[in-house]
Amino acid sequence: MGDRAIMTTTTSASTTTTGTMTTPTGATTPMGATPDPSAATHPAAAAPGTAPAARRVTGGAAGPAEVPAARRATAGGAVPATGPASATGPASATAPTEEPATAPGTGISADAPGMPSATPATPATSATPHDPCTHGFLPERPPVRSMIGTWTRLDAMARAAAVAPDRETAVALVERAHRAEELSALRQRVSRLSLRNAEAAAMRIAVIAVSCGWCGLDPQAPAAREVADEAFLDLWAAIAHRIDHDQFVALPTLALHNWVPERKPRRHIPIDQLARTEVLVPIVRWAPEGQPLSRLDRLMLAATRLEAHGIWLFRLAETLAGRSPDDSSTPTALRRLVRVQHALRAQLLAEATDLTAAPATPQQRAVLGALAEQGALEPPVLQAAEAVLGIGGRRMGEGRRQLLRRHLPAQHRAWLSAMDRHCAPVRTLAHRGGPDAAVYREAQESLIALRRTYTALVQAAARPAAPPLTAAA
Repeated sequence: MGDRAIMTTTTSASTTTTGTMTTPTGATTPMGATPDPSAATHPAAAAPGTAPAARRVTGGAAGPAEVPAARRATAGGAVPATGPASATGPASATAPTEEPATAPGTGISADAPGMPSATPATPATSATPHDPCTHGFLPERPPVRSMIGTWTRLDAMARAAAVAPDRETAVALVERAHRAEELSALRQRVSRLSLRNAEAAAMRIAVIAVSCGWCGLDPQAPAAREVADEAFLDLWAAIAHRIDHDQFVALPTLALHNWVPERKPRRHIPIDQLARTEVLVPIVRWAPEGQPLSRLDRLMLAATRLEAHGIWLFRLAETLAGRSPDDSSTPTALRRLVRVQHALRAQLLAEATDLTAAPATPQQRAVLGALAEQGALEPPVLQAAEAVLGIGGRRMGEGRRQLLRRHLPAQHRAWLSAMDRHCAPVRTLAHRGGPDAAVYREAQESLIALRRTYTALVQAAARPAAPPLTAAA
């Protein structure tokens, strides 16, 4: 009877619907439920200066949290709730609260696990472009020392391949991993790697590739499958796609991503400062554990320290970019560039002493020869200096220069191409006379001397080791 009376009674102050009833205060209650008297008789319960709050009760099947509230409303008692404080007064102890929104047709809160958030997600910020002025072409953070999970197999394979006595032994390691289905298991997990861990995996892939004599292969070329293991090529191609760098089997990956500080660094120390001041140790050694570092290890260490000390060259390159040859700051920057290149040459000469005394094996010399044949031993800092001074473009031609740059990541190649364009006005000093042109030619000569010193270091590393002196001698 009470339900029928409510269904048929219509006044100007109340409106009836099939499942809910709206009270004069705007609150809705289920059919058959008595409106909350506190909302009708105490409109001032809300904060001063605000409209009375409205409680929304679902007209259909109430959720678990809504049933007790509906029962208390039917009994005529006010539902205790705490309303939010307004800017003009404290929260009211009896102010009703608004129920959480529910997903349409489900009765489940939109904030429940598995439901999309009611607040639109903030779009991820795009990655900032690489700035060589920060740390040159070194990685932003120290490389990953050891892989975890299934990737420990790749770690062990790279270390075993690096100390293999010959290429046949290294190839046998890869074939054994193929038969054990380790390579296919790694291939399936490439997409889960973070970019930093993918770069760490790329360094280990590069070590295995050069140890097996496959450094000149394209992993996606059909001809490569006639030479190298197919499962390894699939893993190689997947890693290259993950880091967006096809030709990563070269010195930048083998050196810059293989040396880490011996002790754990403090977070605020830049990577170039760590490489200059801290004792560096290799992640993958080309010499067996317990033995001195080999010449190949020493060459990679020298290249890493060269990049760390060459950070000033990158900054001077940015200074010279876009400058007019008549600008008063141009000769000053060129003089500083000369001093930096002299310091880099002195750094290489200091490394040459330890490199010459280090042991070498035929396998390590074969690795060096294969990398040199592919043009994969070019230090990035020398390519940056040649982009500024134009020596590389004139001596080896545009095609040869781009061939050397293919071993760098895309953002590094883009930076070098930008330096080619922006430093073109400075290079016009080569056709002029006067003191500014003399400073420019001095910078070119110091770069030529630096490159010759590095070439001599590579030749010393590839030279056969002197046989040990016997007791009779």
